[in-house]
Parts: sequence; C-alpha cells; structure tokens
Amino acid sequence: MKLSPSTAPTEPDNLLIRLHNQVGAALDITGNGYDKASRWDCHGCADHSDAPRVDYLSRIRRDANDHAATCRAAYYRLP
Repeated sequence: MKLSPSTAPTEPDNLLIRLHNQVGAALDITGNGYDKASRWDCHGCADHSDAPRVDYLSRIRRDANDHAATCRAAYYRLP
C-alpha cells in the first residue's frame, strides 16, 4: 500500500490509538488518558466524534472502531 497523508498522517502529541478504515486511511483517537476527554477523527472522510467529552476510552474506541469498519473513504486530509 502506498503511504499517503490519509494513511500515514503525522501523529498528534496526544495520540492514544490509531486505527485504519476499510481502505487504509488512518483514524486517530486522541485524548489525555483513560478517563479524560477524548475524541476520534477519521483521515479518510473527515468524520469525527462529537466535541471532546469526558468518557471512558473504551466507549470512544468502540465508536471509532464501528466507524472504521464501515468507512471506505481515503481522499480527505485533515488540516
């Protein structure tokens, strides 16, 4: 697979988990720890979780994984 800004973007400082969608675009889960505010951002389609919220990482990870399992976009670059 050819690496692109969608599949291998620069890792943010607060990156907790990086998943990949159906076509390899990165999906980043960022935050400050397990029980702190966290969110996910898809580098394929630019979808993201709602505003950062205090939630357990396991819930955010589940939501991000559900998105990654169905997303087939690979052409959007997050700023």
